[in-house]
Amino acid sequence: MDNLQTAINFIKNSSNIVAFTGAGASTESNIPDFRSAGGLYRENEKYKYPPEYMLSHTFFMKHTEEFFDFYKNKMIYRDARPNNCHIGLARLEEIGKLKAVITQNIDGLHQLAGSKNVLELHGSVYRNYCMKCGAAFDLDYIMDEGKPVPKCNKCGGIVKPDVVLYEEALDHDVLNKSIAFIKAADVLIVIGTSLVVYPAAGLINYYRGDKLILINKSPTPYDNVARLVIKGNAGDVMKSIINSIAV
Repeated sequence: MDNLQTAINFIKNSSNIVAFTGAGASTESNIPDFRSAGGLYRENEKYKYPPEYMLSHTFFMKHTEEFFDFYKNKMIYRDARPNNCHIGLARLEEIGKLKAVITQNIDGLHQLAGSKNVLELHGSVYRNYCMKCGAAFDLDYIMDEGKPVPKCNKCGGIVKPDVVLYEEALDHDVLNKSIAFIKAADVLIVIGTSLVVYPAAGLINYYRGDKLILINKSPTPYDNVARLVIKGNAGDVMKSIINSIAV
């Protein structure tokens, strides 16, 4: 029996599944990942700094206008739509098998596909807040071309996207909830992540079961401990899974 069919059997027989997704879950929605050949970190266009630095807290504070120029042009994909990976996971939740999606992505596509219980480890582009008074703002406010640096219309403070930048800590509440779901899971499906960004990648170590499924196009540091490794596009694999367990 091949790995895909074994994964389908695990999913058919479980009602306590947790999914952990990374950038590879959204590449089929035309959102580039970070580390592949066509990824964000391989680009060297008009920016004189590497993306890792431009997405750091230090850069945000020191070069705020340049941060927003990069952020608006390289991190926001307003036309992106859920692909078969997002749709498949939403379907698994709908039929009572999937308990939570834990994601490193900030694109909101899981929710757009219909997933209800989504834990966003790195925040969301759709939430923004004033660093001074805490007032909330939507994405339209951030994307206004007349505001190179978006300022609060109440107090004048800088409006920061609610995304976790390099050097910033993950939200403790989101982190603790994610750990609890992973610890309790019967099946853990890890999709489209290189599993090299910590502390998020370290969450896999909390899994106590024996049905760890990795779906990714390239090898990860956890391939040798996974029960199943499936190489391929996240959307294609999830579509095959959903077609096999449809009720």
